[in-house]
Amino acid sequence: MSEHLPTVEKETAPNPQHSIVWLHGLGADGNDFAPIVPELVATDWPALRFVFPHAPVRPVTVNGGMPMRAWYDIIEFDLHARQDEVGIRASIAAVEALIDRENERGIPDERIVLAGFSQGGALALAGGLRHPRTLAGIVALSTYLPLGDSLASERSAANAGTPIFQGHGTFDPVVVLPRGADAHTRLEALGYAVDWHTYPMAHAVCPQEIVDLRHWLGQRFAG
Repeated sequence: MSEHLPTVEKETAPNPQHSIVWLHGLGADGNDFAPIVPELVATDWPALRFVFPHAPVRPVTVNGGMPMRAWYDIIEFDLHARQDEVGIRASIAAVEALIDRENERGIPDERIVLAGFSQGGALALAGGLRHPRTLAGIVALSTYLPLGDSLASERSAANAGTPIFQGHGTFDPVVVLPRGADAHTRLEALGYAVDWHTYPMAHAVCPQEIVDLRHWLGQRFAG
């Protein structure tokens, strides 16, 4: 890509050694999760760069065609509905370009975590598991697995052993729990190491999830 997605960036200290590329949910933007950085980061971690990109603005069918920031169109909420494969793959390419830029800044793939919430988490799974070089980890919060039928044939061997943190609310009315559980089951069936958590919350992030994610991320950075 000739141009990168616009981003919000936060560095926890000078000269970051690791990066977390964090993808927001439908209708939000890159500012959405920036405020949790102080809660998420432990004081003994190496310097990090958080990269929070803004998704493109596009019409979203389930919202009456209203333009909003979205990684791809959502045609129906039904699990088996037709997916916007073209949009998903275009956004995967845009995220790949951001990972390439982190490489150019001196941070190799094995020190990059790809994270996302809701639609952003779906893209993190779809893109991260197809990424050609080994990532430090993938974080998928309150989400599902898009392009699941082609994952077995398209997945990258480089990320076959990449750890995955998956969290979901038991009262989620937007991405219902069975969708997250189905993603967890399908990923484990393909041999992925999924750290699966559920929380008594709706379509959100709760304090215990942040605690669990901080612990999980700390293991990635310690390695």
